[in-house]
Amino acid sequence: MTIEDIILDRDRRGISELRPFLPPDFCDQAANLVISNPGTVLITTGFYILASKAPETDGPPGAIMLEKALTALGFKVVHVSDKYTTKLLEETSSPGSKVIEFPIINSKSSKDFARGLLEEFDPSVIISIERCGLTDDGYFRNMRGIDMTEFNAKTDYLFTQHSKTIGIGDGGNEIGMGNLSSEVSNIATLVNAPCTTTVNKLVISSISNWGGYGLIASLSKLKGLNLLPTIEEEQSLLKRMVCLGAVDGTTSKNENTVDGFTMEEHSVALTELHSYLDSIGVPENL
Repeated sequence: MTIEDIILDRDRRGISELRPFLPPDFCDQAANLVISNPGTVLITTGFYILASKAPETDGPPGAIMLEKALTALGFKVVHVSDKYTTKLLEETSSPGSKVIEFPIINSKSSKDFARGLLEEFDPSVIISIERCGLTDDGYFRNMRGIDMTEFNAKTDYLFTQHSKTIGIGDGGNEIGMGNLSSEVSNIATLVNAPCTTTVNKLVISSISNWGGYGLIASLSKLKGLNLLPTIEEEQSLLKRMVCLGAVDGTTSKNENTVDGFTMEEHSVALTELHSYLDSIGVPENL
């Protein structure tokens, strides 16, 4: 079983149908891009759930765990999101990491703001995990196709103005899915209006948090050190974010679940990734 097998297992949405259109080792390729470009990594996340007027539990946990892994490898990390998710990140990120609020403004001003961030932090790589992306008609839409543009900062412009980018998604409307927008449109269970923002390396997974863990597992394999969080760390972080107001993106409920998976079901992928690293001789990070 590969890392990609693990993070695409238990697919309830049809995202695994996109796998034939990606390299078989897409997590390793994304990890190689990171390792080859040391420095500062910008991570953007945060998906607003209209029904509950709150950010979802998929995305921010993966972003925080990516931050911890990258910091352990000597990278600096800057989180970028809009006002609906910055609180989650501020309350759970490491003291040395920055959290930047990207304002919800028009396209021209958003491009300028993105350019300013790129000039200020000079990131070596930019990563998006479960971040709604622009469609070809210039809107942001949820899985049901409902317009939610007024609740989304246009963080896409960080990616359109940078040359080393990674996108992680599970439904077709996230930043990076522009790489496979035509293929997404042909899968009935995915979104009708896919994101068109492209990235250099795309990671797909049944739950986007798992895509983040998959990237960490590949980084661990390349560096010879297990950088994955423990199950206890993962579940504690999820509970903390729920306490801060995050909701399940599928049920819209403020509970310890992710995309309809219970906390225990959500932890299965992480358990299997630990087992995978152990099977290839990657030691625990003690």
